[in-house]
Amino acid sequence: MTISIADIRQAAELIRDVTIDTPCTRSLLLSQISGAEIVLKFENHQFTASFKDRGALVKLLSLSEEEKGQGVIAMSAGNHAQAVAYHASRLGIPATIVMPAHTPYLKVKNTRAFGAEVILFGDGLKEARQRAEEVACERGLIMIHPYDDAKIMAGQGTVALEMLESFPDLEVLVAPVGGGGLISGVAVAAKAINPGIDIIGVQSERFPAMKQALAGNPRECGDRTIAEGIAVKTPGTLTLPVIRELVDEILLVDEDQIEAAVEMLLEVEKSVVEGAGAAGLAAVLAHKDKFHGRRVGLILSGGNIDMFTLSSVIQRGLVRTGQLVRISIDIPDEPDALARITALLGRQNTNIVQVYHQRDFTHLSIRQVRVEFLLQVLGKAHLDELLEQLIASGYEATVHASE
Repeated sequence: MTISIADIRQAAELIRDVTIDTPCTRSLLLSQISGAEIVLKFENHQFTASFKDRGALVKLLSLSEEEKGQGVIAMSAGNHAQAVAYHASRLGIPATIVMPAHTPYLKVKNTRAFGAEVILFGDGLKEARQRAEEVACERGLIMIHPYDDAKIMAGQGTVALEMLESFPDLEVLVAPVGGGGLISGVAVAAKAINPGIDIIGVQSERFPAMKQALAGNPRECGDRTIAEGIAVKTPGTLTLPVIRELVDEILLVDEDQIEAAVEMLLEVEKSVVEGAGAAGLAAVLAHKDKFHGRRVGLILSGGNIDMFTLSSVIQRGLVRTGQLVRISIDIPDEPDALARITALLGRQNTNIVQVYHQRDFTHLSIRQVRVEFLLQVLGKAHLDELLEQLIASGYEATVHASE
């Protein structure tokens, strides 16, 4: 093993008075929805809103005074960047961060706010890493790797210590997987405390690099995902052997499942969680039979989601759950016709969000127009009642499914 339970316990002592022992609580509603007994670890409550605070601090504290004086550099899609920038600033260490060009604005802004120099470069972590290595050589900076480092792995493993201290009866522990820093540390700690516990990793279907590496398959990844925190194309050389030995399974989830999990955590737990952080819940909901009746710990690994992205997730969630619908209604092209149809919609207790009055791009009679409404309804049953009333009133209506 690259790291041991002793390394993780030592890391826990190092960071005890700085990082937050985040809440770890049962979720009654998510347990009812999933059929499992769900325990949530709210790492989105860390100061920089992710578990990355832990590993970054352990690594920075391990540097010599000479290395601290040289300054550090990191490459990251956001959470590691913020953690390194914040703790480097606290410790008086100059920090430079290289982030992919398409990193969400919130993560870039926060990283700069912590005092780091930010360089935006490349389409993903591979390109950002190459640039970071170049800058490190040019300036003599110490590289702080986001996952492929024993100190980082030990720091991340402290999450499991806290979870199993609060809930020693956990049967399954589910963690998101990018390069493997979190799940490798968590697996070492959890299996040392309870050898019978199952460790399940979760990856985005668009970035299944670790699962592919474990199977010995070529690594083929997509280009964009809402779970940018685990959008890693190159698994760690230190993390891979640990995961191969200690992680029981890696599940894949698609974009819709991750979005739905983000929305559910916001609605049910009133907690803002980014895509990577919601991946564990997405997997439990997508594979209910695998987790049914078991005590399952989920690590909500971070909450740094861009506000525009969160807004889109909420809107798309309303569409997915049938609370926001797009409907076209053909009406006569005559005075008062639009007023009559909007009055009917009002009587059916629907809220009109948007109206588009279409005369030209249609094959209707010249004496008819098509009106497209974006409506807020109470769900499918309410929509069915509305359609019945429209038909009974002589209107022809079409509901547009989301694509």
